[in-house]
Amino acid sequence: MSTTPAPPDNAVRAFIDDQRSAFLADLSAWLRIPSVSADPGRADDVRHSADWLAAALRATGFPVAEVWETDGAPAVFAEWPAADPAGPTVLVYGHHDVQPAAVADGWHSEPFEPQERQGRLYGRGAADDKGQVLFHTLGVRAHLAATGRTAPAVGLKVLIEGEEESGSPHFPALLRDHAARLACDAVVVSDTGMWDENTPTVCTGMRGLTDCHIDLRGPDQDIHSGSFGGAVPNPALEAARLAAALHDEDRRVTLPGFYDGVIPLTDEERTLFAELPFDEDAWVRTAHSHATLGEHGYSTLERVWARPTAEVNGISGGYQGPGGKTIVPAHAQLKLSFRTVAGQDEGKIQQTLREWVADRVPAGIEHEITFFGATRPCLTPLDHPALRSLTRAMSRAFGQRVRFTREGGSGPAADLQDALGVPVLFLGISVPSDGWHAPNEKVEIDLLFKGAETAAYLWDDLAARWSAG
Repeated sequence: MSTTPAPPDNAVRAFIDDQRSAFLADLSAWLRIPSVSADPGRADDVRHSADWLAAALRATGFPVAEVWETDGAPAVFAEWPAADPAGPTVLVYGHHDVQPAAVADGWHSEPFEPQERQGRLYGRGAADDKGQVLFHTLGVRAHLAATGRTAPAVGLKVLIEGEEESGSPHFPALLRDHAARLACDAVVVSDTGMWDENTPTVCTGMRGLTDCHIDLRGPDQDIHSGSFGGAVPNPALEAARLAAALHDEDRRVTLPGFYDGVIPLTDEERTLFAELPFDEDAWVRTAHSHATLGEHGYSTLERVWARPTAEVNGISGGYQGPGGKTIVPAHAQLKLSFRTVAGQDEGKIQQTLREWVADRVPAGIEHEITFFGATRPCLTPLDHPALRSLTRAMSRAFGQRVRFTREGGSGPAADLQDALGVPVLFLGISVPSDGWHAPNEKVEIDLLFKGAETAAYLWDDLAARWSAG
């Protein structure tokens, strides 16, 4: 997919440069609103944030900009039809809520009083996700100014939710309730990032997630290990046996049918991953680990981006205090999570796990499995025409070849893909040093404007080269 970047549009760049100060002032005003969705005491601030964004979208030129209610925090929807009704329609997704933050957490300045220092804008939400939402307002205005259009080349819809940092509990219902108005030909998610400041990348997929808690109960109370040990079932031992049995000697998951449907990595994808400037030693240090380990036959990046996993998140039971206490404990607990990839069925994995555990737990041990829900994986094929448009647009903005990544984590992108039945594209300019969810979150200011420039090019490219039909 390597191509020579098209030259930049001087009119687009001139418009963005001219708007630089005004844009940063607007973003700073939005960042001052502490829209922490996890804190009930900030509910009014989250609503204020939604109202602020709706007004900003109307000021941008969107003829429709509405605050949509949910059973939790409000979302924002906007719509701007294309000049050509036959053109594709794109939905931009992001979120306006943020993580909690306080100076006592280790911030060098007030987290909701943004500060510009050495080409960076510091403040909660600067990168995750207000900065990446707002650059779209500048991008569409640059697109119009450079082309002389009065409406964008594609139909633009915007959906910015208010509960992403709280797990998006009401987002699937929001999608179902408003499916007709959200109908589109592609989704652009701007809640992601790039490899680093010097390596523009496009993410092509995210893993899904399903996790659970397993309770194991044996004797009615803790009992003497000398009088009864070795002759009655031990729930802590059975929890350990279950955990140990999850993987074989090649670190492959042993649940029957676990890999059914997994879309394998292509040779092209493996080559593209290998081209990234990956420093495994630095990655290990970032992980606060001392070595890498995982499924045989795959690189570290392949393991965390494109392969499904089973992890033991916690195991407990019996005496945990100082010294010894020779007992057979009455109960134990095991917490598991499964990261899934495109082609897997979370419901099938849940049912298989229930059957697998039931087959292995001996008589005298009662067990109960509680699942905490599931997030679907999503994947955009490298040869999808919409992805090619995004790649060309980003390459043009950055003046260099764009490379490809995936995301090992999970998010609501799969909900969008499943509910709307369209491909998901990831346009993000944040970099690892931005410190999402951490003290001193920041965004690289120059990259914000590269994001706006990419968006300005993207709408023309999609309209000219791609038809959903």
